[in-house]
Amino acid sequence: MKLNERSLAFYATCDSPADNCGFLYKRGERHTAYHRRWFVLKGNMLFYFEERDSREPVGVIVLEGCNVELCDSAENFAFAIRFGGSKSRTYVLAAESQEAMESWVKSLSRASFDYMRLVVRELEKQLQEMSRGLPGGCSQDAPGPWKPKPSGLEQCRERLPALPAVPPKENGCAVWNNALEAEERPPDASGHDEEEAPRPPPLPPRRKVSNGSGTASAVAQSPSTFCRLHEQYSREVARLRQDWQQKRRGSQP
Repeated sequence: MKLNERSLAFYATCDSPADNCGFLYKRGERHTAYHRRWFVLKGNMLFYFEERDSREPVGVIVLEGCNVELCDSAENFAFAIRFGGSKSRTYVLAAESQEAMESWVKSLSRASFDYMRLVVRELEKQLQEMSRGLPGGCSQDAPGPWKPKPSGLEQCRERLPALPAVPPKENGCAVWNNALEAEERPPDASGHDEEEAPRPPPLPPRRKVSNGSGTASAVAQSPSTFCRLHEQYSREVARLRQDWQQKRRGSQP
């Protein structure tokens, strides 16, 4: 494996949070004497420095394909990082207390990507069991096909009642309230004809739909007409308000 020394040195000393750090005693490869070093664990890389304030690490241990286990040594609270293979080196480290040793062994054992793969597989298995209704799940039935959550427009369709048919048009605009009131209005008690009663002024012409009258009729018959009209006119009002604000800002000295 080829590693860039400058990139590793920067990564070891940057402000990114460390998974664990502290002083450990490291046994030399040729000499069995222990040296006190400052260790920093970031991801699956274990850096060690001569001192806590050193600018560059003395070395790095890539924690892949290894096992972390306790070992017998002259130093107390010792543990080893063993790699597979006959020619692989074994790193022997010793902590300053039992609590520190347990913390380091736990964090080093969980640092490799192999451990992360096992965790992901276990979580996927638990998720499948929950979806099938096994212990820990919410349903006793087999999982059906996944269905997306209905959007706000679809929920609005379910709640709104069906609208009446398209009312007659007068002067190019639909007389919604006038036509309905004319049908339900009882005859005048004074005996006057409905024709003599003053009619309210017609509503202003509505904006034409680009798809044609056939599309407008289909939209009116759809139970989602109110939602679509609400969204359309909301966008129109927002655009007009934005234009008005821009003109107002341009007119100000």
